Amino acid sequence: MNTFGQIFRLSIFGESHGNGIGVVIDGIPPGIPLTEADFMGDLSRRRSGAPGTTPRKEPDLPKLMSGTWNGFTTGAPLAVFFENINARSADYDNIRDIPRPGHSDFTARMKFKGFADPRGGGHFSGRITLGLVAAGVVAKKIINPISISSQILELGGNANIDKAIEEIEDTGDSIGGIIQCIATNIPAGLGEPFFGSVESTISQLVFSIPAIRGIEFGAGFGAARMRGSQHNDLFISNDGKTLTNNAGGVNGGITNGNDIVFRVAIKPASSISLPQETINMKTGKPDILKIEGRHDACIALRVPVVVEAAAAIALADLSLISNRTNIKR
Repeated sequence: MNTFGQIFRLSIFGESHGNGIGVVIDGIPPGIPLTEADFMGDLSRRRSGAPGTTPRKEPDLPKLMSGTWNGFTTGAPLAVFFENINARSADYDNIRDIPRPGHSDFTARMKFKGFADPRGGGHFSGRITLGLVAAGVVAKKIINPISISSQILELGGNANIDKAIEEIEDTGDSIGGIIQCIATNIPAGLGEPFFGSVESTISQLVFSIPAIRGIEFGAGFGAARMRGSQHNDLFISNDGKTLTNNAGGVNGGITNGNDIVFRVAIKPASSISLPQETINMKTGKPDILKIEGRHDACIALRVPVVVEAAAAIALADLSLISNRTNIKR
């Protein structure tokens, strides 16, 4: 499905080489200051052009189609649209019958009976994350004073980011990376166990980002190698602050007032220019695919702001759910 949320609800639409990309967000409280300029900071962090990213450059200028008046949200659904300007669809002619290994070409063809738009990955493209970033901008306003930040910890197994990019550029290959995200000023009590837990809500959104292969909170997989006496976070004050934060700010699916800390693993981009053997769907025989066009050598470079958006959207929905629950009580 292309829709997420119980109260803060968003629906994304568009294709990489279609008319554009957009998002419709419902459940936004009225009276929040919001103009196109508010989106530009986060959108610029997602934009391509830096070493290691695709040469395709789009202006990514947001058009607020509805939901604001005089610079404030109205409470009606907010629609944000981004026009595609710089598409080169001919670059994808050779993948219509020869699916890229590791990409969605084959599965999209199977699920949608051959009608899915294959240009630039269509609706499966990382370009769809424009809608997530836009929704994240609004979500960050709703959850204020909660603050969310992210950073790249490593690329291709190398903590030296510049060196990793230098080594992969112009090779025709790609690398992945690990990103850490931290949310601060978290109130205790957010989260709805069991299926609305903080971890499951954030994880659902994080895994909607193309190329995400894993997520861990706090000590993460390292917890499996610890003893309880090592992993337990000792409380040091009545407001829930703990001596350590191996739980990543969450106990029983509910925030405990400490920072929410999680890390995500991003796979190497599937679109590489090195020759790869795959299947020709028309002939049913093996074929050699050499991908042309403009692609990221490291998509992880553009993902930190998208991960922040996913966390913000999750926390906005959980916050609004908590507020509604408290009012009913």
